[in-house]
Amino acid sequence: MSRDAESILTLPQMSPQVLHRVIYGTTTPTSEQKSALSIRPAILAGYSRHKVRGCDYPAIIPSPTSPSNLEESSSVRGTLVTGLSARNVYRLDVFEGDEYKRQRVSVQLISPGTGDGSGELGGKAVDAETYVWIDGEERLEEGEWDFKNFVREKLGRWVGHKEYLEVDEAVRGLEDGVDPTGGRAMGMTEKEVVRSAV
Repeated sequence: MSRDAESILTLPQMSPQVLHRVIYGTTTPTSEQKSALSIRPAILAGYSRHKVRGCDYPAIIPSPTSPSNLEESSSVRGTLVTGLSARNVYRLDVFEGDEYKRQRVSVQLISPGTGDGSGELGGKAVDAETYVWIDGEERLEEGEWDFKNFVREKLGRWVGHKEYLEVDEAVRGLEDGVDPTGGRAMGMTEKEVVRSAV
């Protein structure tokens, strides 16, 4: 498997507006910022995605697999983002908060489809990191979280949402020499902060 040092699988397929707002502080990044990233669809096997009770956003958790038939295991479609800087990853860590832990995973790339969201597995396996829910399964609903419904009904609330203020304040604090992580990052470089979150 190949390893991209700054590869993050955003789950679900994080909308470009939300991704750009989190990592760049704007929903309209410059052409240089856009070209720094490679965004591809991918599948994470062995996980399931659920709606967090009372929230608009989802969580993924490991799902049990059938030893006799790996085809029966759950999988989640996400967006593999490569080309992220340590600063971008830090902003994603702050945005995801302490309900999630960034963990290494292996994902399967999806070959390009016809533009309608289709595509087939068949791409190579790639090592990446993703945010796995650690705040208790009792907070999750049973059913699958619906990305299309989120985009249609809730995305407008998330572009410019207060969640980003926490990210912006944390980054400003880091720039001003103030530790926005509650002591986890004292005396660490930004890259060390990012590594310590894994």
